Order: sequence, then C-alpha cells, then structure tokens
Amino acid sequence: MKLWGGRFSKATDGLVDDFNSSISFDKRLYRQDIRGSIAHATMLGEQGIIPQADADAIVEGLKGILSDAEAGKIEWMVDAEDIHMNVETILTERIGEAGKRLHTGRSRNDQVALDTRMYARDTAAEAQGLLTELISALCDLAEKHTGTVMPGYTHLQKAQPITLAHHLMAYAEMFLRDRTRFRAAESSADVMPLGSGALAGTTYPLNRERVAELLGFSRISRNSLDAVSDRDFLLDWLQAASVTMTHLSRFSEELILWSSHEFRFVEMDDAFSTGSSIMPQKKNPDVAELIRGKTGRVYGDLMGLLTVMKGLPLAYDKDMQEDKEAFFDARDTLVKCLTVFTAMLQTLVFNTETMRRGAAGGFTNATDLADYLVKKGLPFRDAHRVVGELVAQCAAEDKALDELTLPEMQAVCPIFASDVYEAISLETCVSARDIPGGPAPQRVLDAIGAVRNVLQEEK
Repeated sequence: MKLWGGRFSKATDGLVDDFNSSISFDKRLYRQDIRGSIAHATMLGEQGIIPQADADAIVEGLKGILSDAEAGKIEWMVDAEDIHMNVETILTERIGEAGKRLHTGRSRNDQVALDTRMYARDTAAEAQGLLTELISALCDLAEKHTGTVMPGYTHLQKAQPITLAHHLMAYAEMFLRDRTRFRAAESSADVMPLGSGALAGTTYPLNRERVAELLGFSRISRNSLDAVSDRDFLLDWLQAASVTMTHLSRFSEELILWSSHEFRFVEMDDAFSTGSSIMPQKKNPDVAELIRGKTGRVYGDLMGLLTVMKGLPLAYDKDMQEDKEAFFDARDTLVKCLTVFTAMLQTLVFNTETMRRGAAGGFTNATDLADYLVKKGLPFRDAHRVVGELVAQCAAEDKALDELTLPEMQAVCPIFASDVYEAISLETCVSARDIPGGPAPQRVLDAIGAVRNVLQEEK
C-alpha cells in the first residue's frame, strides 16, 4: 500500500503509477532530500516533537541510506513514486516504527520545495565556478594578444581596427555578468521553505530557523502558500543559464566564421574538431556548432517552465512536477557546454598575420582619417564627406587608404600633410584609443587586471 493509501479502497492503475512517478528523474535529489530529512529529524528531536531516541535512530538510518546511495547500492522503486517516498520507505524498512515519525510536521509539498532549492543553490554555485574558469582562460589568452591587431566589425562589415585581446575581453565582460546572474539565482534559492506544510503550515512547534541553520540557508520563507508554490528561483536559474548560453553561442558563431577558409583567423585543434565521412579535406568545428545548437535547448527549458507556471492557482499543483526535468536538462547542458568550451578555447591557434591583413583591408582606418582632418580644423561632417570620397576612389582603384599618394589626398582636401600616414597606421589607430574601455594595449591590460581582481574578490 502507498504511504498515503489510507483513504483509498483500491490500488492505483499501473499506468497511473508509471505516469505519476517522478523517481526516474528526481532521484538525483537524493543528497538534498536526505540532508533535509536529517535536519528536520534533528529539529524534531530537539523540540521534543518526537522522542530523542527516535530522532537519533532516524538520523543514523538516513546517514546509512546516503552512504549506500553514494555507493550505488540503492535500487529506487517506481511504485514509491518519488525520491521522498523512496527514502522514507527504505528508512522504515531499516529502522522500523521510528522511521514513520520522520514525516511529522512536514508535507511532500514543502519537502520538494526544500530539495529543489538546495539543488538550485548548489548548481548556481557550480555554474559560477565554471564561469570563473572560463573568464580566467580568456584573461590568460588576452594577455598574449594585446598587440594582435584585427578588424572590428559592425553589421559583419569591417569597421575599425582593434586587438584580439580587446575582442576576447568583451566576452569576459559578458561572462562576468552571467556570474552575477547566477549569484542572484543562488540568492533567490536561498530561502528555507520547510515548515510550510502542504500549504498552511503546521500545528507542531517547529523551529524553522534551526532547520535553516543546519542546512546553511540565510533566511526562511514568510508565507506558506507562496513557499510551496514558488518556482521563481528556478526561472531565475534558467534565465541565467539562457543568457549564458546566448553568450556561448555568439562566441561559437564567431569561431565558426573565423575558422572558415574565407576568414582563416583561427585554427581549431584536432582534438576539438571532426571530419567528414565523404570529404577528406574537411575539418569541422562541431563543438562550437553543437554549443550553438544546444542554446535553443536551454531556451526551451526556460519557456517550458514559464508555460507550466503561467496558469497555476495557489498553492501546489501536480503540474509543478514538470519543473525538474527542464531544470535538470538545462543544468546538464550548461555544465557540458561551459566545460568543453573552456577546454576548446585553451587550444585555439590564432593566425595573427591573417588577422592583421584583415584589418588592413576594408578601410578600417577611415574614421581615423576623418579624425585626422578634424584635428587639423575641418568640421567633422566635412571630414566625413572628404574621407567618403577617398574611400570611393580607393574602392574603384582597389587600393587601401594608405596607398593613396599625398597629392591624391590633397586633390580632394588640401590640408592633408605627410603626417597623415602615421596617423592612419593600424598600430596608431589602436593605440590612440587610449581611454578607459578602449583597445589601446595598456587599457586592455588594465581591464584584464580589473577582471582578475573581481574574480579574486568574489571567490
């Protein structure tokens, strides 16, 4: 008979058992469930709600189950429905009548809220650690390329010269924001709901603060209805994961483009590439492509849970069982993507000369040429027109701006002088942007140092 079967006159249909059961996926919560039950039983004994001897037996029994589960010795039962009923059933089988007292003052509604919050809190911290590793790898790589000139783009058209280090540190800033979002998700999950019961609390004199203390929560929930029906903390987690995947996907897209024959900016390591079954010359950036594809999967997990939650009346509804598979899938996908992306990043070989040639073409120094005229006294709008005419002339003659002779420039605007060539050299274009946030080598080194300081301070 089910632990809740007293009100029923016959067993549930086998189809219902299979449809209703969540043990196939919520078994991964066993650590959190057992830790939560140990804290609950400890508090019950301290409060005199159950005999201290029973509380001690429960705690020891739970520790044994945890040890066996860690060793893979537990066979979870589908007919026990979920991880909570499985643990309680095994406990009662092992220690007898005392095990039946564990659920005193508790419902599966507040129990699953507790387990899920603990898992969300743990995995938010896990994500922050993986992001820290990725950001550190970006800083290491950027330090090697503060002098590597490359074209910067807008609209995927060459715009202005920058450095590879500056480009890489743009992603470091994105991933720093992702760490902040996961820190917020961790805080969102850091609310202890146990004691809320099914929806209306309990008549037992529970010491909720003591349970929070034992489990490392910073605060307890204030409203029992909200505590058992809230999954905002999972939405926060999934939103943080979705934005992180957005950034991984954007970076992957660039690496895919850069590794093409048309760009040839980067060479993927053989260990992070695959070949073709028919075309022997192919070296495919499959890791980056898979990350780009898996981004949609995490978006789907977020949208799925948003859709589940949008029409639910208070308090708990069985629909909410659908939260875990989406959450677990997003966690697994994110962890795999962050781990393999960081490893791949550390093996990339950048073709620095090709990058510089790329910056030399496409008139990336046109803005600097206009700025040169402005500094000579010409209004910017007039300077913009002059340079536009020179670009058109160069495009027609298949030349770069610095390949024009001084007389050719002066024919369009007489204030050009011989110092123009130094002013529009790629190195000058980069180093002259010597303001905070700019691509000048020292400014990028300052930014790298600042990011490293943030990582150190927020350990």
